[in-house]
Amino acid sequence: MVSRQEASELAQNKPLSFLHISRPEIDLPEVTNPYDDQVYDQGKKRLEEMRAQGNLLQDKQKQYYLYQMQDGAHIQTGLVALASVEKYNQNQIVKHELTRKEKETDRIRMIDGMNAQASPVLLACPASPKFREIIAPVLQTTAENEIKDERGVVHRLWLAGDPAVMRELDQLFNQGGFQKLYIADGHHRSAAASQIAARRKAANPNHRGQESYNYFLSVIFPADEMKILDYNRAITDLNGMTPGAFLQALEPAFQVAAAKAVERPAHPQEMILYLAGQWYQLKVKKEKIPRDPTASLDVSLLYDLILAPILGIGNPRTDKRIDFIGGIRGLEELKKRVDTGEFALAFGMHPTKMEQIMQVADADEIMPPKSTWFEPKLVDGLVSHLL
Repeated sequence: MVSRQEASELAQNKPLSFLHISRPEIDLPEVTNPYDDQVYDQGKKRLEEMRAQGNLLQDKQKQYYLYQMQDGAHIQTGLVALASVEKYNQNQIVKHELTRKEKETDRIRMIDGMNAQASPVLLACPASPKFREIIAPVLQTTAENEIKDERGVVHRLWLAGDPAVMRELDQLFNQGGFQKLYIADGHHRSAAASQIAARRKAANPNHRGQESYNYFLSVIFPADEMKILDYNRAITDLNGMTPGAFLQALEPAFQVAAAKAVERPAHPQEMILYLAGQWYQLKVKKEKIPRDPTASLDVSLLYDLILAPILGIGNPRTDKRIDFIGGIRGLEELKKRVDTGEFALAFGMHPTKMEQIMQVADADEIMPPKSTWFEPKLVDGLVSHLL
């Protein structure tokens, strides 16, 4: 989640930063198109160099890892494993987002060119006391790796190669302990893995189904440990209305109240608005809340009750009048964007819950764009999967 300039600054004077592999354009002239062939060639070259120099080592045996992220008081611990492309194709590893072709193609070219998956897909499994019980003894040992990223998040990695632990994990995940896994973040990477597997299967007359290309790198966290931040919206104009007329247009669907101080929405179906130097609290009237799992999401209510009918916003994936601002930047960022005149108004949202995402996925529906901001983020480079 960094720009080219930010990636370049993070990797400056750090020849072993994994950004030289995952963002190889930082080692090429700034004018280089990020989708140019030489970008993918550069990433492959740096990966091969780090392997040849012994900076990256391949395990001598198959094993799982445990990956823990600690962000202040928040701790989540998941399983690093290879997820089955076949189960993804059969919708047992469930999607909730559409993918963009250009981004999917970029992931295909990166993975295919490097012959490796270096960015894990973030998966969720239902909450499981059994999972915590299995991994507890491993977590009592010293972590193999511990790093603190630039935001202060601590990332820890344990080897979980004990045969007894591996058998229990296999039984839990592969023998019916979970009916489904859910993609939280990484829809383009998993879609790319599926396409690469199909191509390599077609080109391999001796395909058996156990080849490494039949799997993609993932980290699986229990859903109740995952943290989702708000994903907020800012709009460039009021669609020809005055601020007063706009507030009046909200009244049929919302209870509107001026706020003395800015606070994050405390409950679903509530949101905040910053307009003309003033914060407002908006609460959706009960009769306006549909029962459908997707239509009842806060981001859907915002679009269906305000953005489309009042502000005239079209497809939020393509409309240039709307921008999306991750909750990690705080509500002051919304105020700043409006006060500078860049936008006319901004909405602060209540975070989507993991249970809502799972309900949408179970209903075989698609989440609205920019509905979830998972935090903290996985880091590339701790574990990679060679094809």
